[in-house]
Amino acid sequence: MDILRRQFFAHVGQTSPSPLAIEVARAEGSFFYTPEGRRYYDLVAGVSVSNVGHNNPKVVKAIQEQAANYLHIMVYGEMIEKPQVRYAEKICSLLPPKLQSVYFLNSGSEAVEGALKLARRFTGRHKMVSMRKAYHGSTIGPLSMMGSPEADEWKRPFMPLVPGVTSIPFNDFGALNAITERTAGVLVEPVQGEAGVRPPAEGYLQALRRRCDETGALLIFDEIQTGMGRTGSMFALQKYGVTPDILCLAKAIGGGMPLGAFISSREIMSSLSHDPALGHITTFGGHPVCCAAGLAALDYLMENNIVEQVESKGALYEELLMNNPQVREIRRSGLLLAVELGNSAKLYRIMGLFKEAGIMSDWFLFCDTAFRISPPLTISEEEIRDSSRIILSCLDRL
Repeated sequence: MDILRRQFFAHVGQTSPSPLAIEVARAEGSFFYTPEGRRYYDLVAGVSVSNVGHNNPKVVKAIQEQAANYLHIMVYGEMIEKPQVRYAEKICSLLPPKLQSVYFLNSGSEAVEGALKLARRFTGRHKMVSMRKAYHGSTIGPLSMMGSPEADEWKRPFMPLVPGVTSIPFNDFGALNAITERTAGVLVEPVQGEAGVRPPAEGYLQALRRRCDETGALLIFDEIQTGMGRTGSMFALQKYGVTPDILCLAKAIGGGMPLGAFISSREIMSSLSHDPALGHITTFGGHPVCCAAGLAALDYLMENNIVEQVESKGALYEELLMNNPQVREIRRSGLLLAVELGNSAKLYRIMGLFKEAGIMSDWFLFCDTAFRISPPLTISEEEIRDSSRIILSCLDRL
């Protein structure tokens, strides 16, 4: 075991008993490389973070230029900083008029925390509704919104959590009656990610919107994975035709840098600014370098029509993989795919085969029978065909 590997296990907090522990020397486009020069297809993209590919020159240049101007100045919301303002304006220009006020933060968990506080503050209520098999982050608020009973394994060691949360099954129209006049907010992923890529049933998000309107509850979309082009629209709310009251973004919003945001109307967002003032504050949220990187990444997506190519790229993966006898089903929204094997033992075995073959994939928190394909949106057709060839060879070895 070399020195760096020993130091990793000795001094870096571990998230599991068996981390992948692949040393990364550099990354470019759809690939990352070890110090020995071994190449891996990155079919996870940092869990839908690196949408514009690794080491994107436009993003790197924006980071360098902003770092040369200034880094942190003052806590978020106090100073007028060009990267924040321009990025907020650009995001709002792509969203419905109802979503025009951006609050930048550091991560997806923080975005959800802010959205939960905003829903409570604006409605004066405290009860929340979430979906079973939902994942929204690991801090106490988002952890409390993880749907039970599936999430109890992760929640139980940290109880008591935030009270007043009810979990209902995603795509269950009858369960919407759990949303009442006492509900402050309903938190939902338009496409459930860690459940194994579960798109909404036809009309479900529309019915959810109507129920929130009837009861006065705020509808909160967690688009932390689906935002910034992943589903084939810039935001899944556009793909599925439903506008929430609050939108949570992170992951790809930073172009590879740490950034999150929750977005709402000016009326709703302004409730955090008084009674008390500083109702929600953050030191590093909307860091100017992160905002510069995110804006450059968004510009790159738009200038190169990347999002318009996402659906066909996802369909190509589906076409190339679906006829293998080991594949039971492929669930997909754009370039977010779950390839279902129907067996957890096969799934764990394929992970080992992928690592040997130079494929980085992953499974899902609430679905350990399917593997993930969510590469950079910039992946080429040639790379899709080549990575699929490697995947099929691994499937054949099962």
